[in-house]
Amino acid sequence: MAKQISAQGSADFDWDALALDGYTLAKRSELSDVYEKTLTSINEKEVIEGTVIAVSKKEVIINVGYKSEGVVPASEFRYNPELKAGDKVDVFVECQEDKSGQLIISHRTARMHKAWIRVNEVLRSGEVITGYVKCRTKGGLIVDVFGIEAFLPGSQIDVKPIRDYDVYVGKNMEFKVVKINQEFRNVVVSHKALIEAELEEQKKQIISGLEKGQVLEGTVKNITSYGVFIDLGGVDGLIHITDLSWGRVNHPEEIVELDQKLNVVILDFDDDKKRIALGLKQLQPHPWDALDANLAVGDKVSGKVVVLADYGAFVEIAAGVEGLIHVSEMSWSQHLRSAQDFMQVGDTVEAVILTLDREERKMSLGIKQLMPDPWSAIEAKYAVGTKHQAKVRNFTNFGVFVELEEGVDGLIHISDLSWQKKIKHPSEFCKVGDEMEVVVLEIDRENRRISLGHKQLEENPWDVFETIFGEGSVHQGTIIETKDKAGIVALPYGVEGICPSKHLRKEDGSNAKVEETLDFKVIEFNKESKKIVVSHTRTFEDGTDEKTSKPAAGGKKGAAGAGSSTSQAVKANNQSNEKSTLGDLDALAALKEKMEGNE
Repeated sequence: MAKQISAQGSADFDWDALALDGYTLAKRSELSDVYEKTLTSINEKEVIEGTVIAVSKKEVIINVGYKSEGVVPASEFRYNPELKAGDKVDVFVECQEDKSGQLIISHRTARMHKAWIRVNEVLRSGEVITGYVKCRTKGGLIVDVFGIEAFLPGSQIDVKPIRDYDVYVGKNMEFKVVKINQEFRNVVVSHKALIEAELEEQKKQIISGLEKGQVLEGTVKNITSYGVFIDLGGVDGLIHITDLSWGRVNHPEEIVELDQKLNVVILDFDDDKKRIALGLKQLQPHPWDALDANLAVGDKVSGKVVVLADYGAFVEIAAGVEGLIHVSEMSWSQHLRSAQDFMQVGDTVEAVILTLDREERKMSLGIKQLMPDPWSAIEAKYAVGTKHQAKVRNFTNFGVFVELEEGVDGLIHISDLSWQKKIKHPSEFCKVGDEMEVVVLEIDRENRRISLGHKQLEENPWDVFETIFGEGSVHQGTIIETKDKAGIVALPYGVEGICPSKHLRKEDGSNAKVEETLDFKVIEFNKESKKIVVSHTRTFEDGTDEKTSKPAAGGKKGAAGAGSSTSQAVKANNQSNEKSTLGDLDALAALKEKMEGNE
């Protein structure tokens, strides 16, 4: 019974009415309401203002009027090294209470939220803002604007090209917001836009006063391979590379350098005056006007090769004064060659003035004139009948061109190559580059021509053949081929004869065939055209001749008998005509040995 009372009494006891701290329930409720009114109502994910109550090296404690203070890393206030207790700052409420009951806030996020709103307002209004250049990046600079990292392109830093971006790092500069990408939250700013606005009025004044021939001072803004851009004070002009100097210029950097100040003259501009052509060399006298008045044709000059072409070389004998050495004036040789075979760009050469036109400002030079002309004493060195060594240079259908020495070429006509061979084209006889022995036949100094011969180095065998193969003489021969209704007959000593088809008929009525060996009678001998016409038919139709052609009694038939018959016929014919001598036969024998050796 006692237990039941105790339990019942415990269940019915009003613990809240028990004033352990001396406050009644009503009083405690009243004080709670007063305390709640002292706290600021905050919401998560919004920006509020707080007061800095403590600053240390690692963190900043901020009171936002909530139950607990917020702690922010000191690194978020790096942009403001003067931060101190009592300063008002914006913070972003990340979370009212974390697991430990701590308020989580961020100053950086708050700055970004407010900065993004501010940046969009600036883009709409065109307001000029100030930002801090943090660092360099590819193609430009990174700028801190209201806590947002904005991009400053290199082309938007200044109106003139910037060569060193690093000089801007760590500086505060004024900018205009020119572009915002809402999707990627990218901001592009420009400092150049501010300068352009200032220069626009100045540019209008300069352009309105431009005149051709006017001399202005400018600054080298940019250098390219084709010319130099000059800043005339907000207006750009171009000096083309050809207008930098009267002399040859390989690259404008040889004449000017960046940021150099110089005087230029206005050569031309378009109707809108947006393109201005400037000149630098026009402010200096033309080099041709200062050329030595005593310089004349035939004088020797020295200069530097500045341009090379296949047809010749341009030599600068003074700044802006050039002369052309045509390739034909580089050597006495007549062979086609290029100027690169004689000199290179940068070489210093001596030359002789060939033509000089001061009005047209043109000059032609020559270097071969400094060397002796090989044709001046051609008759003494290459007299008619003298023998020389020559090098085959090239062929034509009618002969071979050979070089006796540099500048002296000669022609061997195709008919002067060989006494015996019938040559259709010179390439059958020799090759380009071959060395040949030649004999001088004729000299034409006025037209610089020399006629040469090769066959004349040997005795004309046809002088001897004339005594052996006289008309009416009979010789053994072999038919080696037939063409043009005639047979080609190989006769003694390597001589070939022509036997018309009607003269190939044998005594039995049949026609002689190729490779058949028979007796042939000479019916025509022409030394000039090197032609021998023979007939087999005549050997048996003419009784007298037939007797001389047949072998002697007891002689052997066949090739030996035919050879004996031929020898007897030759002997009989020579004795009857009294044309040959013992000396002629010796010469023929020697000629035969020489020809056999050549073969």
